[in-house]
Formats: sequence, structure tokens, C-alpha cells
Amino acid sequence: MEEWCAPSHNRRIAAVTICCMNALLLTEYMKLELAPMPEPEVGPDDVLIRVRACGICGSDVHGLDGSTGRRIPPLVMGHEAAGEVTAIGANVRDLGPGDRVTFDSTIYCGHCSYCARGEVNLCDDREVIGVSPGPYRRHGAFAEYVAVPRRVVYRLPDALSYEHAAMIEAVSVAMHAVNLTPIRLGDTAVVIGSGMIGVLTMQALRAAGCARVIAIDPNQERLALARQLGATECLTAPAPLDANLAIECVGNQDAVRAAISAVRKGGAVTLVGNVAPVVDLPLQQVVTRQLRLQGSCASCGEYPAAIDLMAQGIIQVDPLISAVAPLAEGAEWFGKLYRREPNLMKVILRP
Repeated sequence: MEEWCAPSHNRRIAAVTICCMNALLLTEYMKLELAPMPEPEVGPDDVLIRVRACGICGSDVHGLDGSTGRRIPPLVMGHEAAGEVTAIGANVRDLGPGDRVTFDSTIYCGHCSYCARGEVNLCDDREVIGVSPGPYRRHGAFAEYVAVPRRVVYRLPDALSYEHAAMIEAVSVAMHAVNLTPIRLGDTAVVIGSGMIGVLTMQALRAAGCARVIAIDPNQERLALARQLGATECLTAPAPLDANLAIECVGNQDAVRAAISAVRKGGAVTLVGNVAPVVDLPLQQVVTRQLRLQGSCASCGEYPAAIDLMAQGIIQVDPLISAVAPLAEGAEWFGKLYRREPNLMKVILRP
């Protein structure tokens, strides 16, 4: 490290001298430390953001013990964030210091065939902020600063706090799943799982015109939250419901089977949950009932609509935030989430 210095807030590009920042570093599996790290370099097309809020995603918690294989230490995790611009690259002309922003977690190349078709979430060279699966390592936003390409940055309206804005990434994932699912006004939808993405999906389904949204989850407390935020009916166990569509937000075999069983003949099932790498599929049910199965990966252009729906209060995230804590307490809160302590949904860290 060449030199310690206080971060500057009025630069167009990164200084030659390396400045330092605090970051929550995964030094080894099951070990997080608040550590000094070099402030990110700002390329000509990049934006340097002073992180004001960053949410702990379930994928980060799974990454803590190495079970996903996508967060190889040493790594600064965190991809659900918002903050203010402090520096911009030489080619960035439409943002400046002090602008309130958030950013997509998916870094796409912009040149491959998928990007050319607008399917940026399927980019051949896709990278995810706060992830290190082996081929690449991209430090994330559990830090005072993060640098990201301008093309994934979005301005924030004054109506959204930084803590609420840190939820935009999760909202966009839910909205992408809904956008991929064939929906008609008045449809009945089933959502398997009333965790973070599940409850956000319920709100997105109501916004898309579904008249009935049935939540299925064994946890009564989560179902109570689901009813508060969009579910019209709640069940603790799967059932044949003759629904028009189902969205699966858990990611295991039982949940996938429950989603398939819940829809009518000719219905649609969208799979969002991504925990079990392999599940057994009830093939004959899918084929003889002519069901449509659709996978949903991340988001693809839903950020502006997500920001708008949140700013209008159509999609609410405040009831989902269980705690807001300083970054210095990050290891403690990761531990609580890893142990699945009760009454915790989303924890937001403030660097």
C-alpha cells in the first residue's frame, strides 16, 4: 500500500496516490474482518460511489461458509447498495459528485450477442459485484467505496432513502420474474416461499394485475408479513389450487414440486429460487398438463420501474428491513443471519 490518506470527494478521476478505506473482508470462510483496503480505482467509464447503505443478501450469507463456491476469499461481498457519487471517470458526463445513486449488481460486457438482444443478465462475460467464483474477483459494497461502470448506475429520487434504495436490487429480481411470467388481469397466482424475494414478488404480482395472490410457507410469521404486503390468502402447506401461475422462490425440490402442483392445466411456473443445484422433476405432470416452466435469472432492465414503484409506495420495503447497523458490526449480523435467528429478514449495513 503506497500511502494512507483521507478520501477526496471532488475528483474527476482517481488520484495517483492510493487512498484507503474500511471494508468488511471475508478473509477466510466463516471469518469476516473490518480491514483497511485500497480505495477502488476509477476507470474512464466508471463511477466511484460512497456507499451509504448495503443489504446483506441471502447469497452472501450462503457464501460465508463457502457452500456456494461463488465467494472465494479474500473478498469484499455486498451487491445491494446505494450511495452518492464521489468521483467519475474521464468519459462520464452525466453524473457528478453528490448525485444520489444505486447500481445493478450485474456487470455486463455490452458487446456479446446476448447484450445485443438486450438480455444483459445472460451476458457471456457477466460478472457480479461482490462475487469471486474463480474466473474473476470483483469486490463489492460492504466497504466505504465501490467503483462500478456508469452503464449500471441509476439516479435515485429524493423520496427514497439510502436504506430503502439498497432494496432495489431485490425488487428488480422479483419484477424480472413477474415480467417473464404470462399474466392476465384478474389471474390467480401462487408464490412458494415468503422470504425476501417471495414477499417482493407478491407485491409485483399485485402491481401486474393479479387479483388473487396465494402465499405458501410453513412459517406463520412470514405468512403474516406476506398478508400485510400483498398476499390475499396464506397456506402453510402445498395444495392443488388450479392457479393460473406460480412463482417458486425457495429453490429446492419440495418447493418446485409444490409450484407445479399448484397450477391448472396449461399454467405457467417460474423458478427463481436457486439453492439446490439439481432437483427431480415430475415430468409427466409437466408434459401431460402442458405446463410452461420458466427460469428467471437476476434482472434485466427492471431498475427504473422498480425505483418508480418504490417511490410511489406501490412496492413497500420498509416492513422487510429488520435492522440497520454500522459496517463495524457486520460480522455479528452475518452470524445472526447464518444461525437463522428468528425475526430477521433484511439487515442493512452502513459503511
